[in-house]
Amino acid sequence: MHPQSAHSPLQIAEPVAQALRDGTPVVALESTIISHGMPWPDNLQMAQRVEQTVRDSGATPATIAVMGGRWCVGLADEALERLARQGPATPKLSRRDLPLVTARGGDGATTVAATMIIAARAGIRVFATGGIGGVHRGAAQSMDISADLLELARSPVAVVCAGAKAILDLGLTLEVLETQGVPVYGWCTDELPAFYSRRSGLRLPCRVDSLDELAAALQLQWATGLGGGALVANPIPAAAEIPHESIAPVIDDALVQAAQQGIHGAAVTPYLLSRLNDLTVGRSLAANIELVLNNARVAAGLAAAWARLQPSLPIVPVASASR
Repeated sequence: MHPQSAHSPLQIAEPVAQALRDGTPVVALESTIISHGMPWPDNLQMAQRVEQTVRDSGATPATIAVMGGRWCVGLADEALERLARQGPATPKLSRRDLPLVTARGGDGATTVAATMIIAARAGIRVFATGGIGGVHRGAAQSMDISADLLELARSPVAVVCAGAKAILDLGLTLEVLETQGVPVYGWCTDELPAFYSRRSGLRLPCRVDSLDELAAALQLQWATGLGGGALVANPIPAAAEIPHESIAPVIDDALVQAAQQGIHGAAVTPYLLSRLNDLTVGRSLAANIELVLNNARVAAGLAAAWARLQPSLPIVPVASASR
């Protein structure tokens, strides 16, 4: 790593740094969804639309990735396109991967867990994504549990999502979150959304219908030293949803095919998302894009509510750099 980076690898783009200095709303966005979640050029178009949706909703977008060993918070247009074009060739980074990739001066797309870590370091409290990772089906044998769930118990960031990815064991995912003490708030819903579907049949412990109330709960969580993050479960818009009874058998078929091909570990989720897109003739990709845009809108509103609660003194980022 370059000597300048020895103290901190954090590099905050000037528009994001200015928003943090001014105390105006900022929404973190992950990069794995760009590199591993969608095919080119849909991934670039999605990333650009999500950033614009955040801006149109009154907040500053901060897409996060590791580029040349720097923890970049806010990407220039060319960096966003580079990630999208490279696709899965860019390594997917979670908590365990950050130190070595950073030390080597490498690139990487950040998962939910890694994005939370970097967002928290930058002073960003709200993060929008599609769906979090969770407990994989058959985890009793494989022990395949996403680091996203443990990070939600560590980093003080609120993650707005459409629940956990529908290919997972949603019931066990909720159980792990409960064990880790992570608040799970249903945004205008009593049930955990099932990513492509608005309902899962799994009742949530808390429903919120006011972003100001949610921001106040987050402020109390962090001010009282409870620590950790929070999950804000936001159902996919009704017009874009794929009902559970329609998508469930397709997911089952894709899981069988993944097992037959010996696909496991970190490769499972990208494979299944791609296979679902094929099996649904593009319907699952369209739903994925709409739910991410919807999460971006809610996250921008939450970031604005959070900003209204903060004292007049601005957040001073750990480090910043011009685009």
